[in-house]
Amino acid sequence: MMSTKAFTLVSAVGWELLAGDKERVHVECVECCGKNLYVGTRDCVVHHFLLEERALPTGTATFSAAKQLHRHLGFRKPVTELRAASALNRLLVLCDNSITLVNMMSLEPVPSGARIKGAAALALNENPVNGDPFCVEVCIISVKRRTIQLFLVYEDRVQIVREVSTPEQPLAVAVDGHFLCLALTTQYIILNYNTGFSQDLFPYCSEEKRPIVKRIGRQEFLLAGPGGLGMFATVAGISQRAPVHWSENVIGAAICFPYVIALDDEFITVHSMLDQQQKQTLPFKEGHILQDFEGRVIVATSKGVYILVPLPLEKQIQDLLASHRVEEALVLAKGARRNIPKEKFQVMYRRILQQAGFIQFAQLQFLEAKELFRSGQLDVRELISLYPFLLPTSSSFTRSHPPLHEYADLNQLTQGDQEKMAKCKRFLMSYLNEVRSTEVANGYKEDIDTALLKLYAEADHDSLLDLLVTENSCLLTDSAAWLEKHNKYFALGLLYHYNNQDAAAVQLWVNIVNGDIHDSTRSDLYEYVVDFLTYSLDQELVWKYADWVLQKSEEVGVQVFTKRPLDEQQNNFSPDSVITYLKKYPKALVKYLEHLVIDRSLQKEEYHTQLALLYLDEVLQQKSGASSKAEEASEIQLKLQHLLQKSDLYRVHLLIDRIRGAGLPMESAILHGKLEEHEEALRILVHELRDFAAAEDYCLWRSEGRDPPYRQRLFHTLLAMYLQPGPAAPELAVAATDLLNHRAADFDAARVLPLLPGTWSVQLLHPFLAGAVRNSVHARRTAQVALGLARSENLIYKYDKMKLKGSSVQLSDKKLCQMCQNPFCEPVFVRYPNGGLVHTHCAASRHTNPSSPGPGART
Repeated sequence: MMSTKAFTLVSAVGWELLAGDKERVHVECVECCGKNLYVGTRDCVVHHFLLEERALPTGTATFSAAKQLHRHLGFRKPVTELRAASALNRLLVLCDNSITLVNMMSLEPVPSGARIKGAAALALNENPVNGDPFCVEVCIISVKRRTIQLFLVYEDRVQIVREVSTPEQPLAVAVDGHFLCLALTTQYIILNYNTGFSQDLFPYCSEEKRPIVKRIGRQEFLLAGPGGLGMFATVAGISQRAPVHWSENVIGAAICFPYVIALDDEFITVHSMLDQQQKQTLPFKEGHILQDFEGRVIVATSKGVYILVPLPLEKQIQDLLASHRVEEALVLAKGARRNIPKEKFQVMYRRILQQAGFIQFAQLQFLEAKELFRSGQLDVRELISLYPFLLPTSSSFTRSHPPLHEYADLNQLTQGDQEKMAKCKRFLMSYLNEVRSTEVANGYKEDIDTALLKLYAEADHDSLLDLLVTENSCLLTDSAAWLEKHNKYFALGLLYHYNNQDAAAVQLWVNIVNGDIHDSTRSDLYEYVVDFLTYSLDQELVWKYADWVLQKSEEVGVQVFTKRPLDEQQNNFSPDSVITYLKKYPKALVKYLEHLVIDRSLQKEEYHTQLALLYLDEVLQQKSGASSKAEEASEIQLKLQHLLQKSDLYRVHLLIDRIRGAGLPMESAILHGKLEEHEEALRILVHELRDFAAAEDYCLWRSEGRDPPYRQRLFHTLLAMYLQPGPAAPELAVAATDLLNHRAADFDAARVLPLLPGTWSVQLLHPFLAGAVRNSVHARRTAQVALGLARSENLIYKYDKMKLKGSSVQLSDKKLCQMCQNPFCEPVFVRYPNGGLVHTHCAASRHTNPSSPGPGART
């Protein structure tokens, strides 16, 4: 059991005030209505007191009672029950089995003398079914055996409504609407007196203990059950709450939400209806009355009356929180919802959730703390402010008052434990990252993002860069100083860039690359700067750092021009201006010209010629021994050859003059080919280079896209060169046979055969001859097929013509040309397949101008 101070017991009416000049007095019953307190005694006297309540700074209260009057009712029996009907200004007094109506102020019986006789006990229906506001519904246990009676009580009269029989003698009753909750001799039941339907609840033994039946709310009752249990039951006969455990010899029970209060011979015990736990125990001997009146709980001994003053729920909750009993505090807070106005409750409950969150946070229960902070809609700056220096210096935040926690900062909370501090910082990083894009961050985004940046930088966290390259609200001044303090210069550059200070960002990154400051965040920072400048819209900034990037690496640096978006290359960085600028960087110039010629395919002679000359200069330099790597010379030479072959825009004569005598036969052959000087080109390839494969490729290259006879002429020229007599005749003869055998389709066999030496065998030229014959046969058969198709088509047209001639055409001066709509002046016309007649000159006009209208297609 966890103790909670929920109530304070204070005296309301002491023995001296109650007894007056009498030697003895014995309290039998009490009733309280507003400030009016009524006490019934054993000597048949009703006392009337006025209660004055005075609040104390501690949250409790004291009461003082002023006696108004007392009146003897004229009986010799005790006053057993009192019930106030304030709407009627009447007090119902049960004495000697008779209920008397008396005035609440004067205690005088009503003049009419109205009373209810034969009543052993009574209960008021607090959920009346009668709609008359000027009467009360009273239920009595009649002295007649096994009988319940229901009355309507007015100011000066009473009226019986119904009499209900019960299966056993009723001992106690509570009423709600049409439902009676009865304690019989051996069991509790629910009885609907309107329908007569009854529902057994559970048994109990009335001989062993006193039954308790109390209405605690609409259609719900509290009963003293077996085994020391306080049982809850609805009118449907079910329990919607778990029972509370009280003592076996409980005398009375009362409700003061969210508590059930029980009285026994020695104690008053307080139990929570929310978690059924016993919360408080108050010593109280000789007590025999416990009742609640509109939220006020009164207990009495035979000599005095006391009031259980509840501590304000907020005070109880704060006490629980102070004891770190978070779950109990939250349960109590939720239960308080029904007793507090909605808006006030929401404010209070949010604050309680926030306080509970900080308690869990201090205990490093981060998951629980996060959920409480979210539910309580915590101003996240309350949490950030615990961490020294995280809030921006410009922040106007002040902590909640009264404070939500007792900690000055994280150092106090963790007592300097570095491991705990690191855990707290990791939690804050996670929490801020989650809430920064939610409604929680509204109005505080600068504080949140700046704090998050500081945490990331301090922890060297990978998410620092992600934060800076996405939308953020980091304050520049605070963040820049913090990043510089932790040597996060690359991140600082990103911060500058996000705040449109690209010049400062690039200068910072340049300093890192140059080694002036140290930051190892990116090993490829130089390439990053090049890429940054490539996509920068600041033309002045690009030109400012172009020299720097090109001096570091011409091949990489030139990307600031070659990889720019196409529209920028055309507008702000024209090719001519870039070429002029790059003349002092030859490698970069080559790369840029390749970009223009190869990638962008710009059709400008100047660029193609300049690129070819640069290639040529490099090849000549390599051939002169300036380069020690043959692979590089071969690569650049292949580029030159490829350009010479594919481009038709460079100045051929200029290049021929430049390479003459330079020992570049392949390039010379390509250039002669561009000039249609095929014999010279093939001579170089065959006789100088001895590269027969290249000679064959040359024929294919130069005949690409041309008609078959052109290709045939090239191959015949090459074959003739192979068959020329000379010292290398045997080697050339082999090349000739290979050429014929592999490219048979590209030769005219009739022209080739007379050129071949008579010493060559048929077997040697078998592939060529077989291919030539196959091609000849194929050509002949194809021609025959074409001829046959033509003859067939001609025959069809002749047939159509004969059919047309077989029909007559009548022509008169009333016939009109279907094209010009004029009559025929002479018997000359053109007839269309659809029967339309037109002038010969109109038909001729339509034939030369197909778009002109006409009656149909001509045959």
